[in-house]
Amino acid sequence: MRLYGVVGYRNAGKTGLMERLVAEITGRGFTVSTVKHAHHTFDVDQPGKDSHRHRVAGASQVLLSSGARWALMTELRDQPEPPLADLLAQLAPVDLVLIEGYKRDSHPKVEAYRAETGNPLIAREDATIRAVASDTALDIDRVVFDLNATAAIADFILAEVGL
Repeated sequence: MRLYGVVGYRNAGKTGLMERLVAEITGRGFTVSTVKHAHHTFDVDQPGKDSHRHRVAGASQVLLSSGARWALMTELRDQPEPPLADLLAQLAPVDLVLIEGYKRDSHPKVEAYRAETGNPLIAREDATIRAVASDTALDIDRVVFDLNATAAIADFILAEVGL
């Protein structure tokens, strides 16, 4: 499975870059799936809906299906968060999986960086970051793209993964 990550601090532009990359790469005819790491409790289910009621009642997994899509939710119920590799094994085969977050994992990454946040560059300390997408010029030993140069960043990622 070909993987490429997008990392960066909060408000650095990760989600916007991910969204643009998915549109750009799928527009070129490749299939793409995404994985997003959340550092907080989140809920994709709606209180009062049947699937939410099943989950709250104690179901370990709830699979919701319709003619348009299906979703599988798994409650960890005090178990540790599974490693990225275990989650990736749940995905159907695609040309590329783009991963938002998981900055400590070993897959190659591009860092989204906005100077206004005042955060340091992760790439200075992390060799898995192969490029930086920034809103400002940077002096770093990595390829640096304009944060909005989506086509160029997509070209770079596709070349890196051999597509």
